[in-house]
Amino acid sequence: MLDLNQLSQLSLNSQIPVVNSHNDWDLLLEVIVGCVKGASVPQFEANVKVDSPPKYWDFFQQYGGHSFPKDWIEPADRELDEFCRVLVGEGIQVRRPDVVDFSQPYQTPDFKASGLYALMPRDLLMVIGNEIIEAPLAWRSRFFEYRAYRSLMKEYLKQGAKWTTAPKPLMSEELYDFEFAAKTPDEQEALVKQGRYVTTEFEPCFDTADIVRFGRDLFVQRSHVTNMMGITWLRQHLGYQYRVHVIQFQDFNPMHIDASLVPLRPGLALINPDRPPAPGYAECFKKAGWDLVESAPPTTPEHWQLPIASKWISMNLLSLDTKRVIVERQEEPTQKLLKDLGFTVIPVDFRHVYTFGGSFHCVTCDMRRDSQLEDYGFSEFYGIS
Repeated sequence: MLDLNQLSQLSLNSQIPVVNSHNDWDLLLEVIVGCVKGASVPQFEANVKVDSPPKYWDFFQQYGGHSFPKDWIEPADRELDEFCRVLVGEGIQVRRPDVVDFSQPYQTPDFKASGLYALMPRDLLMVIGNEIIEAPLAWRSRFFEYRAYRSLMKEYLKQGAKWTTAPKPLMSEELYDFEFAAKTPDEQEALVKQGRYVTTEFEPCFDTADIVRFGRDLFVQRSHVTNMMGITWLRQHLGYQYRVHVIQFQDFNPMHIDASLVPLRPGLALINPDRPPAPGYAECFKKAGWDLVESAPPTTPEHWQLPIASKWISMNLLSLDTKRVIVERQEEPTQKLLKDLGFTVIPVDFRHVYTFGGSFHCVTCDMRRDSQLEDYGFSEFYGIS
């Protein structure tokens, strides 16, 4: 719970704009938390095949277009409600998207599909200062995901926030490399090493979960859902105030950066020991004055259902400020590491949410932090990005 000094600080921040965030570690004041109700199994399209383990392919082929099992949704929904209760207890305003039935099929001039969920706002929305950027997602099952957030976006707009929607992709066949998707996982790994992904450069696409904010510097990875054309759009849209760096990891099935690089406070970030930064990048962080600490091993058991996530979702924590961090209750090695680094750990049960592909960072979008635009030492990223 907040102490008296923190409560006093909140009162001093009453003049902070309705939307205001520049990084992932300043004092969190308001957040959107996603909703698992209405979640639907995505159809077995090219992106889903590439981004899910082969042992789950039969599951997507059999159940794609249908609601997720009730015994998956209900415990995840309870965990989300408890997570919201904890956030409110820490003095944070919590907002939720509308409930939408994502099993309803739809058709555009370019494709037919059904939906996924409104569980992971971090994928769709990103706040840069007082601007909300709505991302051009790459999965066809997420084409209409924005509808669940429209009520909130209109409210923020009326209260003075900037609201930008990136060019929405057609998602026609030209956006996808179906030959890549037909390869075996080993063959796909070899192609990624050569710079080839399941998304092409036909039109801009990116998930905002492939971007991590360090004030004036944003780090983004080219992945199966984020292409260079999308990164170019972001650079040109943000302009001279921001530096958008492309960063690579030793990850040969890349999708989302927030289980590879997790900033905790100025000068300190977690990295994934199984997929560390590619050669040269760690040295650049160190030259900028940042310590990169390897995350502790995850504890999720082998039998746990993880159709669209790896065990390293254990790194997907939420910082409430530079001292308080929310971590999954059973990830005890991660909790110990963070305590040793001087953090106060707030444990919350979240394993059933893991099943849907994310954790605390994924299911949130911080709309308001006590945050100012600052430079954290990356004014020259040493020519590597």
